[in-house]
Amino acid sequence: MPHRQILEALSGLLLVLFVAMISATVVSVALPQIIGALDGSQSQYTWVVTASLLASTASTPIWGKLADLFDKKLLLQIAIVIFMVSSLACGFAQDTGQLIAFRAVQGLGMGALQILAQVIIAAMISPKERGRYNGYLGAVMAVATVGGPLLGGLIADTSWLGWRWCFFIAVPITIAAFALLAKTLHLPTGRRQNVSIDYWGATLIAAGVSVLLIWVTFVGNDFDWLSWQTAAMAGGGVLLLALATWVESKVREPVVPLHVIRRRTPALAILASLAVGMAMFGGSVFLGQYFQIGRGYGPTAAGLLTIPMMVGVLFSSTISGRMVSRSGRTKSYIIVGLVVLLAGFAGLATIDHRTSMVLVSAYMLAVGVGVGMSMQNLVLVIQNTVPLREIGAASGAVTFFRSLGGTVGVSVLGAILANRVAADIVDGLARAGIPTGGAGPAAGSSLNLAALPEPVRLIVREAYGDATGHIFLVSTAIAVVGLIAAAFLKPDTLRDSLDLPEETAGRGAATPA
Repeated sequence: MPHRQILEALSGLLLVLFVAMISATVVSVALPQIIGALDGSQSQYTWVVTASLLASTASTPIWGKLADLFDKKLLLQIAIVIFMVSSLACGFAQDTGQLIAFRAVQGLGMGALQILAQVIIAAMISPKERGRYNGYLGAVMAVATVGGPLLGGLIADTSWLGWRWCFFIAVPITIAAFALLAKTLHLPTGRRQNVSIDYWGATLIAAGVSVLLIWVTFVGNDFDWLSWQTAAMAGGGVLLLALATWVESKVREPVVPLHVIRRRTPALAILASLAVGMAMFGGSVFLGQYFQIGRGYGPTAAGLLTIPMMVGVLFSSTISGRMVSRSGRTKSYIIVGLVVLLAGFAGLATIDHRTSMVLVSAYMLAVGVGVGMSMQNLVLVIQNTVPLREIGAASGAVTFFRSLGGTVGVSVLGAILANRVAADIVDGLARAGIPTGGAGPAAGSSLNLAALPEPVRLIVREAYGDATGHIFLVSTAIAVVGLIAAAFLKPDTLRDSLDLPEETAGRGAATPA
């Protein structure tokens, strides 16, 4: 396609990515206020985020596979409608239970928009040239992640708007994206013949991942690690995924093609993507809470304080994307990005409620640079190894595991944070001579700080500020695993052609690379 035609189609796709990403970031800063207004708890705070990530993660490989089988443009339009309707429903939620349920439906649309946009871009642009356009992707992601918290904070602080507009704001953007894509996106609409949809594989994958993530969220809090609930949920989840693996090895059109993800390069890129996923989701979710509850900033100020991380994403993704297009190589940029990401996490692991904001900003900048240099390049690595007919399933696989890393990260880190905060609050109340039988539980379970007495409020703030560093210590350990995986990637050169040569494509689908 000519450069001008690509840019016209890309404009609608970038708007789709923008609305999908801003739907998460616009809520992140306002979430403490939302949960406080709906009288929710720390566990529900985590689930408002986890519900959308869970639905997005479980459905991503399914959307990716459907994109290989059906009309990509039609699928994207369906996803836009799902996302728009669920965003409206979130805005009208009357309690945290409704909000969590509607966020799960919104997650279906979010996952579809993100993966389908990547698949369509991969169907238009060769891997080597894609690095150039990935700079635009990185810029849109940075604007969404920078502008989202700022917009969310401004909406939450504006009395005549209120937090519900954090969800309503997505509707006009979604309508504009739908209209723009209808005009500019022109793809072949032919459906493949003799299509076989892997319903069993899709169902088993979604069920297995969901059961394990629900177990991770509740274990250690609602029941013990060694309990019948753990045996049932963890064992059941592993069994479902084992059955899914067996099904995927037998069916003609698997949702997750095993011959792709068991090859060296895709497997290592997927493992590294888990660390990047945790950086994306864990950082934005818990840093917003740290600034508001742990440090006492308002929603707008908390949004402004996230700018260093987003600036890092903007510049590193744009610059590295253009350099990748020139050289055709990705490994060195991924390695450098993950080293910087590791340094940023290590710095955030040291923060407490008294840490200098200059230091916190420097650590966030490092995390942003690491994410920007590694995230899209890891997708490129996998897309470069598969033929065009499998680009949807392969892109869905890497996005699935990256989202899985983010979902597990939010669930695990949220559980660690909740347990640490509860223990610190009890200790703080005991040192202050405040009976824990009265104010303690309320302080530990409610995020509505305005309803707490001043001494208890200070103890809660200190507990959240001090506990945040512990969750990033876990993130540091996971980033080490991602760096080791990236170090073993083959230093391959990105291809210039849109598709693999026929003989290479056939051989790559059958044997490890």
